[in-house]
Parts: sequence; C-alpha cells; structure tokens
Amino acid sequence: MTEVRLLYFASLRDAAGQGEEAWSTDAPDLRALYAELQARHGFPLSVEQLRVAVDGTFARWSDAVRSGSEIAFIPPVSGG
Repeated sequence: MTEVRLLYFASLRDAAGQGEEAWSTDAPDLRALYAELQARHGFPLSVEQLRVAVDGTFARWSDAVRSGSEIAFIPPVSGG
C-alpha cells in the first residue's frame, strides 16, 4: 500500500466533509486514485473537470502515485 496525504478544495472539500486526509492506496496512477476517492466520497466531478497537483506541482492523471506525496485535487473555481 502507498501512503499519501490528500487535499480537497471547494466542492470536493464539501463532498468529502474535510479538507485533507491520509490515504492508503494500491492505485497505480492518479486517475485510479481519484476513482477510488470518487466512489468513497461521491465526488460529482470527472477528471476532465479537475486539475491535480503532486507536492505543489501540477501533474498528469497518468502519473504514478508515490508514497509520501501530497496530492491536491483542484476543481474549477470562480470569483470576482
């Protein structure tokens, strides 16, 4: 199992009921990890609607999940 720290923002934070959590996964890549979390928390957004960052740098959904990483899921935001 790979241990990671997850960060959620905006609507994802609302759906998860928390802004961050520790997570253990066997997901091979970030897309599969998000699918796990989507099933657990009922996230309504698809990967096409999100950005993902690993350790503060934007990443690709096909990137491998690395132990000890901080992974942020960033939905579209609006404001003025």
